[in-house]
Amino acid sequence: MMFDDRSHAGRLLAEKLKEYSGEDTVVYALPRGGVVLGYEVSKVLECPLDLVVTRKIGHPMNSEYAVCAVTENSPPICNQSEVMNIDSGWLDSEVLKQKAEIKRRKSAYPSPNISPEGKTAIIIDDGIATGLTLLAAIDEVKSLKPKLLIVAVPVSPADTAETIRGMVDRFVCLDLPMFYLGAVGMYYLEFSQVSDEEVIEILKTANKK
Repeated sequence: MMFDDRSHAGRLLAEKLKEYSGEDTVVYALPRGGVVLGYEVSKVLECPLDLVVTRKIGHPMNSEYAVCAVTENSPPICNQSEVMNIDSGWLDSEVLKQKAEIKRRKSAYPSPNISPEGKTAIIIDDGIATGLTLLAAIDEVKSLKPKLLIVAVPVSPADTAETIRGMVDRFVCLDLPMFYLGAVGMYYLEFSQVSDEEVIEILKTANKK
């Protein structure tokens, strides 16, 4: 399945999530890319758009290949087979660096900071590759006791999808390819980087009273 861009994917996800419309639902998007999809979903569901900020820790020899992911408050989620061969001092330093970046982003973004406690929480991203950042997001939101926890993405590797299904109340995915192409961007015709400025504007628009 090929998506025109993130907005297109978000509109398709929103169609699958209409039953959760209402005041007791909050959409939690992963910045930056997931915010574009989260906006489309929050519009259709007529619910607030908030953030769950995660950061990946790339392998020291290949920064694009995630070995761990962190959120502000939860312990790192790591690929244990990879971190066994990585210097623990370097890893601890990277965790601190990425947690500092999370704090920077949270202070920069006009997030409404809505607690998911007792609510339907829908975590949105633009797709799954290793799945580590999404697993970290799930841990963070789940620790805050939502009534219902849903993850919705356009595309995911099948094995990662099975892991996520076991962690949440519902997993919505538009495409589970038999042979995953290796990168989320391969499933989009347009997949340019989303800037901090775009995230800020989207959040202001989404939560305008």
